[in-house]
Amino acid sequence: MATAQVNGITIAYETSGSPLDPPVLLIMGLGMQLIAWPQDLVDGLVEQGYYVIRFDNRDIGLSTKFHHHKKPNLVWAYLKSLFGLKQISGYTLHDMADDAAGLLDALGIAQTHVVGVSMGGMIAQIFASRFGARTLSLTSIMSSSGRRGLPGPTAAARNAMMRSADPSDRKAVVERVVNVYRVIGSPSFPTPERVMRANIERAMDRGANPDGVARQLVAIVASGDRTPLLRKIRCPSLVIHGAADPLVPVACGVDTAQAIPGARLEVIEGMGHDLPAQLIERLLALLDHHLRGNMAPELPPLTPHRAGSGTHH
Repeated sequence: MATAQVNGITIAYETSGSPLDPPVLLIMGLGMQLIAWPQDLVDGLVEQGYYVIRFDNRDIGLSTKFHHHKKPNLVWAYLKSLFGLKQISGYTLHDMADDAAGLLDALGIAQTHVVGVSMGGMIAQIFASRFGARTLSLTSIMSSSGRRGLPGPTAAARNAMMRSADPSDRKAVVERVVNVYRVIGSPSFPTPERVMRANIERAMDRGANPDGVARQLVAIVASGDRTPLLRKIRCPSLVIHGAADPLVPVACGVDTAQAIPGARLEVIEGMGHDLPAQLIERLLALLDHHLRGNMAPELPPLTPHRAGSGTHH
């Protein structure tokens, strides 16, 4: 695994494809490592002729951990967010956007397409606004503007996310994350539980950091409303959101697209808050047409799960 010294910290990253091809920077979501990007999506982008860059955000995976900042009280942070009170965080999403820019500097890349999911979409939005000259295009997936008044997670999604497990009990931790995936995953495109468990185990072995996830969550809340930044974005922008997302409801995607001048919104029926294998070809088609500047992709047909043919989340 390659690393780069960025903003006084170490960022672990991985590249795929030819550096002579147009670069695509992939930014992952809350607590997720670069390996959370489906390999078929990465390989598909490379086959389409892109140079793919993935990295671990600060405080997760193999990048620098911020152990010198104590684990925040998430219940207190949540209550403060309800009343719009100021959050104290060790860093913000703006710092994480600076990490992305610093990684590009280290790689000698002047401009890139930027694709982010969930928290990564928020970071990508900030990047596109603050580093407009470096942003060839923006794709924000299952993300939000952070504007107050937008609908929040369903009760089931919030409870699943807030539930804790003893970090020393590996089995309990795996069960907790499996439950989260079950609740927030795509109801029409379920991921087999054995695949979920294998991905969770792999992430734990590589570089899990529960305290870092909590700090990232507070960084999201502390970063506030990005609407003023979104209005400054001038690059071609695509917003993709699942109609069945219980963690970041589709209204958040609609709001994001409305805030970015000229943004195109693509709502996928049956998609929750994940990147299921059944949707990879559709996502690749959307991305390829967007990155190449085409506005009307011919999308592959969807084949939603039917009752009785597998396991629902």
